[in-house]
Amino acid sequence: MSISAGLIVANLYYNQPLLHMISVSFGVSESAVSNVALSTQLGYAFGLLFVIPLGDMISNHKILKIDFILMLLSLLAAGFSTSLWLLVSASFFIGCTSALPQLFVPMAAQLSNPENRGRAIGIVMSGLLIGILASRAISGFVGEQFGWRTMYFVATAMMLALFIVLNLKLPQIKPAYKGSYNDLMKSLIHLFRTEKPLRLAAFRGGLSFAGLSVFWTTLVFLMQDNFGYGSSITGMFGLIGVVGALAATVVGKLSDRMSKNRIIIVSTFILILSWLVFLFSHHSIIGIIIGVILVDLGQQSLHIANQNIIFSRNENARNRVNTVYMVIFFLGGALGTVLGAIAWQHYQWMGVSMLGLALSLAALVAHLAYGNKNE
Repeated sequence: MSISAGLIVANLYYNQPLLHMISVSFGVSESAVSNVALSTQLGYAFGLLFVIPLGDMISNHKILKIDFILMLLSLLAAGFSTSLWLLVSASFFIGCTSALPQLFVPMAAQLSNPENRGRAIGIVMSGLLIGILASRAISGFVGEQFGWRTMYFVATAMMLALFIVLNLKLPQIKPAYKGSYNDLMKSLIHLFRTEKPLRLAAFRGGLSFAGLSVFWTTLVFLMQDNFGYGSSITGMFGLIGVVGALAATVVGKLSDRMSKNRIIIVSTFILILSWLVFLFSHHSIIGIIIGVILVDLGQQSLHIANQNIIFSRNENARNRVNTVYMVIFFLGGALGTVLGAIAWQHYQWMGVSMLGLALSLAALVAHLAYGNKNE
């Protein structure tokens, strides 16, 4: 599941290094070609909200088969696209079908015993994060050497092989939910209203991801203005995030042994420390590198602790619980992107650092005020 999560989620990010080549290929502006990336993300949000809850209602193998058929067709359609409009349309379905790894996280929680749940979540999350980090580097290389269409054909071949393996090896889970799809979607609202730990975990997660988005949205501007580096060097900082990805498994093990309350407090303090480092590193590459390691470690540690908490409750609704959590999580990321750009425009790196610090402090205050100290 860890390897599969990484390979599937990579589909979301292959297009980003290829956008300039695509714009030249179709003779369109860079602003127009950005709709390819936007459509992919919108498709992912759609899949997250409307497809992932089905994991509580339909067998995982049935979802797997339908999802992969659509995924393979979408990747092939993207590779054979004759216009930007066709590529944008195919990208939406690539994003929608690539939400599948969000089924693996609650599945890992369900298949593991309570003593090892955090470790299982951490392992799957590590694969997912490494897939995100490696996808851009792979896509950039393949696109430069063989053309942008080749990346979509390579992805199709990988997904076909992965589907065969998953169909043979993935444990089959038959959910207990017997209601209608309409009732299933209504239950998302009910879960949000009645589950205080879920609301608080989603709030913490949304704030932490907002802070991470603030950083990655504005880092390219800092590198260009203060250090004279372009987007390629900025992208290399993403590889430093592998430290946080690998740390996810360690944090997962710790969350099985330590109190969740302690992990959450330590994680938010790490986030606060990372922004203090950033605040004084506007002319220090070493400071930025240290800050990247800290912010990624803090964010992933908090994310895994949050998921361990929400998956320990509502055992028959884990996919819906994950949907509620992840939708708010990504809304936080979108908010961070917008606020980060505004902060940079008006106050430069000082404003960005203060914004990230404020978001991290808000997560800590919310937990101290409303969190369960006995978790």
